[in-house]
Amino acid sequence: MNNWISALAELQQQGEPCVLVTIIEEQGSTPRNAGSKMVVSATRLYDTIGGGHLEYKAMHIAREMLATGQHGTRLERFSLGASLGQCCGGVTVLLFEPMGQVQAHIAVFGAGHVGRALVPLLASLPCRVRWIDSRPQEFPALIPEGVRTIVNEEPVDEVADLPKGCYCIVMTHNHALDLELTAAILKRNDFAWFGLIGSKTKRVKFEHRLRDRGFDPQVVQRMKCPMGLADVKGKLPMEIAVSVAAEIIATYNVNFGQATASAEPIAQLLPHSRRSQA
Repeated sequence: MNNWISALAELQQQGEPCVLVTIIEEQGSTPRNAGSKMVVSATRLYDTIGGGHLEYKAMHIAREMLATGQHGTRLERFSLGASLGQCCGGVTVLLFEPMGQVQAHIAVFGAGHVGRALVPLLASLPCRVRWIDSRPQEFPALIPEGVRTIVNEEPVDEVADLPKGCYCIVMTHNHALDLELTAAILKRNDFAWFGLIGSKTKRVKFEHRLRDRGFDPQVVQRMKCPMGLADVKGKLPMEIAVSVAAEIIATYNVNFGQATASAEPIAQLLPHSRRSQA
């Protein structure tokens, strides 16, 4: 089996989801090594946590997490014995961490200075990016992996093809186009997050125009403008890009970064003798 570190790097580079399984507690007559890890993909195992029925059961749980698209970490406590093919008792606690899952689908409208600073940042995250502009010459020669460039003379037409729950970023070179894109995105109203580049003054103008078109004020309130974290200051393209990327990370971590409802606190999973020493 390949080393789990190199296997994890390879799978992440390929964009293939996997689960990292780690022994975080083991007590028994023939203890395994706490800290041992293995990586489970849909079709392969990398490295080992000691083999046997426990490893087989861990593989089954990990692949079930992959099949159902679980994003949160999971802790499982196993009592060693006949159920796991062990002759003696003991307890093992395993940590399951989904890795390489796509956290967000992002549509970036605009390949100007800020777009060119932002998209490489987004590409380094567990995201898939659609980068849309009407001007092919604005895209850089080297496009980051995980980014699909789309040239369309009518960028608004691309809104209809966005996946539900998409993160939408509008930062084109044209205020009129920004307004049409905003109207199309808000009309769908099934996005996870929508940010529009601009000032508070631009937001007020857009709110008036959208209200005149009959948009519900509660829907318009979902628009982030100005966008980005307020604590990240600066007007340079990279400073704006970092601010916007930080807000997107914070948003998708709320949606995907929490432990699953079935994950119990670790103290409840550890053997009573160990808890009493804490």
